[in-house]
Amino acid sequence: ARKHGVDVFRVFDSLNYVENLKLGIEAVRQADGVIEATVCYTGDVSNPAKHPKYTLEYYLDLVDELVALDIHILGIKDMAGLLKPRAARLLIGAIRSRHPNLPIHVHTHDTAGAGVAAMIACAEAGADIIDLAIDSMSGVTSQPCMGAFVSALEGSECDTGIPTESIAALNSYWEQTRLLYSCFDPGVKASDTSVYTHEMPGGQYTNLLFQAQSLGLGSRWNDVKAAYTEANRICGDLVKVTPSSKVVGDFAQFMVSNHLTGDEVVSQAATLSFPKSVVEFFQGYLGQPVGGFPEELQAAIIRDAAKIEGRPGASMEPFDFDRLRRDLEDKWGPGSIRDIDLLSAALYPTVFDEFQALRQKYGNLSLIPTPLFLSPLEVNQEIQVQLEVGKNLIIRYIALGPLHKETAKRDVYFEINGEPRIVSVDDTSVKPEVVARVRADPANKNQLGAPMSGAVVEIKVAVGDKVKAGQAVCVLSAMKMETVVGAPADGVIEALHVTIGDNLGAGDLICLVKSD
Repeated sequence: ARKHGVDVFRVFDSLNYVENLKLGIEAVRQADGVIEATVCYTGDVSNPAKHPKYTLEYYLDLVDELVALDIHILGIKDMAGLLKPRAARLLIGAIRSRHPNLPIHVHTHDTAGAGVAAMIACAEAGADIIDLAIDSMSGVTSQPCMGAFVSALEGSECDTGIPTESIAALNSYWEQTRLLYSCFDPGVKASDTSVYTHEMPGGQYTNLLFQAQSLGLGSRWNDVKAAYTEANRICGDLVKVTPSSKVVGDFAQFMVSNHLTGDEVVSQAATLSFPKSVVEFFQGYLGQPVGGFPEELQAAIIRDAAKIEGRPGASMEPFDFDRLRRDLEDKWGPGSIRDIDLLSAALYPTVFDEFQALRQKYGNLSLIPTPLFLSPLEVNQEIQVQLEVGKNLIIRYIALGPLHKETAKRDVYFEINGEPRIVSVDDTSVKPEVVARVRADPANKNQLGAPMSGAVVEIKVAVGDKVKAGQAVCVLSAMKMETVVGAPADGVIEALHVTIGDNLGAGDLICLVKSD
């Protein structure tokens, strides 16, 4: 990253776990980068009675630990927009008093609508850098409004010196750009002060809303937010930012899909099939949370799985990058894998494979102008695409052929630089026939039903295998959330009703277990 142009590295950990932070800080130091060690903010330092875990003393002690590591900048990452103006004055003021020469950088989200006021309070209390968003891209789950912040501080000791005319000029550009991507707008129209209760990060709020809609829970969004609060409570009140926020979000959707309260989850934990992210969190894959894990719940969720003590990466086997490069070049072609591709594949193997398959099938789609990528061409419309300097393609769309019902494909007729071409494409508007699936009988403890909608990505048993209650039978995946589904009882797998790739609805029958 340093070689490719990154100068300042914001190093944060989703649990504020210092052992994890140390590793990132030292890596940036070795790369000769600027170290911005970051404290993730949750709770409310202005109300310690309500949030006894995350007090002003907790944050000051954490900052002291980071400063002792010889950092260059301190970041305060308020990922959910929980930093209220009074709390901002307390926190930033106390840090500035203790560390008068330490550069302080504050990042927040404006979900509740108090972001501008909070950031003004940060600036007046001694913060040096504030994250804001241009007016047309600001507000709600984004950052506070730059124009409002700059205008509010004009003529004060914290005057930014930024001309409002310059902001207006930039804003007109981004207003038009946002319209191009309006099809992806999540539709969050107003502030939501319930964030002070559920504490959902701004970046997760819109993603989780989309996931909930995709899982058929869109009409129960308020239930999802309430379940998020409950999931956080039974996990021990976590610092919530990627990936710990995903743990709580997956947990919440699991609870809503299965109609479970927090207390029911705790009492039934030994028999439930939890999302994979939840199980791995309680195993210690993310590190150690503030105050430790709720021990009884941890034991019930991880069962016989291994527990990781200390920094998770410390016990990992060394990664074989040379072998990965060979495997990738065998799959995608000799010399096709750059160092940055190698890192992408190591960190996100499934996403990288999907990306490579897309590039192999369609080529470099980034060359196509955004409006033409997002919207279909009209008949006889002509466009120009620059492949490289001096190499242009003039493409004209001619016609769309009839549907081939047996293959669900259509022929597309067009011209490239005046030469006629035909390509056969999948017609994604053709819906496949719906396969009726057998439903599990909730009253029959030997029938295993899907705990939520999802695709079967892994099957861990075969007919005739002996299983124990809770032993993994298969893995379901839905919207990046994987759930390991456990056997309903001790016995033998009598019948499997799923194969890899099947799309299941909640309650669809997965297998029958014959009791011993």
